[in-house]
Amino acid sequence: MPFDVSCTDCGQAYPPNGFPYRCPSCGGLYDSPSPLNFDPAQVDCSQPGIWRYRHTFGLPDETEAVSLGEGNTPLVWAEAFGRRVAFKCEFLNPTGSFKDRGSAVIVAWLRSRGIREIVEDSSGNAGASLAAYASRAGIKAQIFVPESASGPKRMQIEAYGAELTLVPGTRTDVAGAVKKTADRGASYASHAYLPFNIPGYATAAYEIFAQLGNQMPGAVIVPAGQGGLLLGLSRGFGTLRIANNIWSFPKLIGIQARACAPEWVMFTEGGDGFGYVPENSTQAEGVRVRFPLRDGAVVAAVKESGGMIVAVGEEDILPGRDALARLGFYVEPTSAIVWPALAQTIRDLADPVVVVLTGSGLKSV
Repeated sequence: MPFDVSCTDCGQAYPPNGFPYRCPSCGGLYDSPSPLNFDPAQVDCSQPGIWRYRHTFGLPDETEAVSLGEGNTPLVWAEAFGRRVAFKCEFLNPTGSFKDRGSAVIVAWLRSRGIREIVEDSSGNAGASLAAYASRAGIKAQIFVPESASGPKRMQIEAYGAELTLVPGTRTDVAGAVKKTADRGASYASHAYLPFNIPGYATAAYEIFAQLGNQMPGAVIVPAGQGGLLLGLSRGFGTLRIANNIWSFPKLIGIQARACAPEWVMFTEGGDGFGYVPENSTQAEGVRVRFPLRDGAVVAAVKESGGMIVAVGEEDILPGRDALARLGFYVEPTSAIVWPALAQTIRDLADPVVVVLTGSGLKSV
């Protein structure tokens, strides 16, 4: 398999057929133990968006790209807290969130394996994104979301032709419901369990590096629920450092809502406090994940970068959204948690500081 994927528990390689979301032998989580294979000479600028970096995805050569024009989002500079800060506008991806980078790659993998029907769970953005790309590829999708999910996101999922399944209770309840369906034989195209989206997220790092004139940022601030985007950025900058013989590396600043902040607890208190993490309601619904599957890898990436994980209170989320809007960035509350975090950390960050705006304000009511 061109993309080196194996079980993190027993080491068994990802099978050449089918599309299991966890190891059939031990139930472990799949990941890639090897660095991403970024080669500047193989970047194909004739291809749109993320697909110029196709060589990093490990897809079979004959697999057709599944694209709606994702990637190549602008890096826009603005004044914030007395500094010039660069905002990476991921909310301008085709379905309105950064998830499109990962969905495009996952759905291409599904197509390469001949999968025609899938299930997925989401707080909204991942489900909408996967529904769009599945529709593009002619794949039938059933998306499980909490009953509390934002109305526009639910409407978006259905508009793409996916079957929407509303689950009472918390985000954890939704994950439990979809796994029951998956364990009965459905192909679970999970953005949390599967590692195939991470090289897609890494393309944001390649773009930031190029947009800064082939320079590493001093710091990158990004919301973190499951933490897949943060992990993708970490691996993307890591492979850029190897490919370009650069010593510097950005501090990674992961942001969570204090109402449900397991990675913040792990970062500040270690694993001992993990069992006491609440799953309270939060306006930042996209990062309400009590049991992130790659928490250890995410926290390790943050620590290795010299960065930190910050928790934001509910009272600061909507004012953050409004402050960003006054700069011309209309984002949803989940994305807006970067603003109070920027206020807390900017004095300790070296230029250039990049803030990732993950989801459109049009997705929330």
